[in-house]
Amino acid sequence: MITQTEQYATRTTVLKYAEEMYGTMPEQLWMKYPLYSVLRRADNKKWYAVIMNVPWNKLGFDLEESVDILVIKCDEIARQKLLFEKGFLPAYHMNRKNWITVLLDGTVNQETVCRMLDESYAITLGKHKTCKK
Repeated sequence: MITQTEQYATRTTVLKYAEEMYGTMPEQLWMKYPLYSVLRRADNKKWYAVIMNVPWNKLGFDLEESVDILVIKCDEIARQKLLFEKGFLPAYHMNRKNWITVLLDGTVNQETVCRMLDESYAITLGKHKTCKK
């Protein structure tokens, strides 16, 4: 397990990546939770990720400390497979069919986290409506 400082560095890296790749600035929507940040697509305003700092015991572990997590959209088949790997949990406070939690405690490497963020961004593109004449 990594330190709080290292977790903060991982959180910062994820947010910087989202800004550089997609021009996304984190939104803090809840004054009560200043460490919760939503990442939203600019084109359709859909969320593609949420970064939170939650107590381990809220995730089903018998620990009092907190951990940074990234909750992202995920293909259902991939999600089912990932839940058998270390560092992945059912979605925290999101639809568990379409979202997954990624621990930002060093269990999942940064490259994988960024790739999954890319996938979530792509999934949330949605379908564009076209005008018919």
